[in-house]
Amino acid sequence: MATTIGLFDSRDQAERAVRKLRDEGFSEKEISLVARGGEGRQGRGRGDAEAAQEGFGTEDASQGAAWGGGIGALGGLLASAGALAIPGIGPIVAMGPLAATLSGAVAGGVAGGLIDMGIPEERGQQYQEEVKRGRILCTVEGDQDRVEQAAQLLREAGARDVETHGGL
Repeated sequence: MATTIGLFDSRDQAERAVRKLRDEGFSEKEISLVARGGEGRQGRGRGDAEAAQEGFGTEDASQGAAWGGGIGALGGLLASAGALAIPGIGPIVAMGPLAATLSGAVAGGVAGGLIDMGIPEERGQQYQEEVKRGRILCTVEGDQDRVEQAAQLLREAGARDVETHGGL
């Protein structure tokens, strides 16, 4: 089993990635998304109006959960996108297998959930910081061939910092 991770700067990019992944046969059991609610994109040089237009910035966790439900409907992800409060990050919206990990171990934060997926601790901490800054994290789990395909699809949708961990 291997995991591919990518970060998106916008909701549109994340939605495009989910569509591409679903079109290529990836299931809701393989795809996870984590996005920050609350202050979201503030602090990255963006005004509240521009950030709110993308669904970030001034939203609260319930609005984030509504966005998560929209992703679920469009991409076939879990219909039960959940809003969580992660210490040191604040409110997040998570869906897919990573959401279950996060809800069971909130104290470990996003990094702890990624470590459980085989991501090195240092990289998990870096990804957690990026979520804290307002980027959207997408993970795809599967066999080595599938996650290499997922990495390409994530890049095509605009993901940055795409990496694959685990496998052979």
